[in-house]
Amino acid sequence: MIKLLLKIVLPMATLAVASAWAWKIFNDRPVVETRPPEIPVPVIRAVPATLQTLRLTVMSQGTVAPRTQTTLFPEIAGRVLEVSPSLADGGFFEAGVELLRIDPTDYRLQVVQAEAQIAQAQLTLETEEAQAEVARREWESLGEGEARPLLRRVPQIARARAALSSAQAALAQAERNLEKTRIAAPFAGRVLRKNVDIGQYVTPGTSVATIYSVDYAEIRLPLPDEDLAYVDLPLSYRGGGSQKRQPVVLLRAEFGQRQHSWTGRIVRTDGTIDPRTRMIHAIAQVADPYGRGPDPDRPPLAVGMFVEAEIQGRLMQDVVALPRAALRGEDQVLVVDSESKLRFRRVSVVRLERERVLIDSGLAEGELVSLATLATVVDGMKVRIQDESNPQESP
Repeated sequence: MIKLLLKIVLPMATLAVASAWAWKIFNDRPVVETRPPEIPVPVIRAVPATLQTLRLTVMSQGTVAPRTQTTLFPEIAGRVLEVSPSLADGGFFEAGVELLRIDPTDYRLQVVQAEAQIAQAQLTLETEEAQAEVARREWESLGEGEARPLLRRVPQIARARAALSSAQAALAQAERNLEKTRIAAPFAGRVLRKNVDIGQYVTPGTSVATIYSVDYAEIRLPLPDEDLAYVDLPLSYRGGGSQKRQPVVLLRAEFGQRQHSWTGRIVRTDGTIDPRTRMIHAIAQVADPYGRGPDPDRPPLAVGMFVEAEIQGRLMQDVVALPRAALRGEDQVLVVDSESKLRFRRVSVVRLERERVLIDSGLAEGELVSLATLATVVDGMKVRIQDESNPQESP
């Protein structure tokens, strides 16, 4: 009987004690104070909009080429007798300098022969004229009427005069051939490639050398269609000549682990638009590319050098230049108002460059434009300016 009571009473007593203890713990619990969650104000970078006058630039690149390049050919045949030290690959020469001489012996003999033929033809002409004078006098003393041309030796004199003219022409040709034994430079330039040397026999059509001028260097610069709106190219029109505008172009190239620069001008454009790339090519010209510039360490602007070009474009008034990070989408920016709240603003984008965007309307002078890349932005969202130089920074 006792065991039965223990099995019933003991669990019930244990349950009662546990319930009383739980009730006590529940009543003694601390009171939790509830507060609304604090939303942190994001800190952003912002820059003031500044209206300014900007000179637009257009970037391109190309390879340096000579303005004039030609191949020298002899006009006569002969053996090469002399070669100038300047006639070597990479050699410089001035205009009129003799680069190569062909053996003139045979051509001097031709001059002598032509002079002898002239003397013979002159003697023949004088003899015929003397005989004609004798015939005229005899006819006047013995004959009656007008003497026939054959008696007055008119055909003989005409033939002698023709022979004299032919001999004089032969002398002029012989003297020209003698002059052609001397091959001179038609302009100041540099040798690209030498093809002959002393002792070689050359004929008309044999390539002696390939040379190019050094007065100017030219660079073909491809420009896409969208860049043509920012630069005034010297376009040509039928019957109207060419436009006088020649934009300045700054050329840069790396040589010897240093960057060097040259200044030139856009002088013309190509006659066609590239059918494959739809680009137009502007021709930049640099004067005296092999002359020493203000920097003694600057190399010459050599043919074949690859350069990057910065072409000066049009002048634009009242333009705002902002970092590209300020642009959201195609034509929106975030403006920070006087209450430090973000406001969406549509703007007119003039040009989108690699690192900046140019805006010509939609922003007023001094307005703060956000540079933050916030994942979620709501119009009217409160922000705090990080820029310490800005007096509108919020706490």
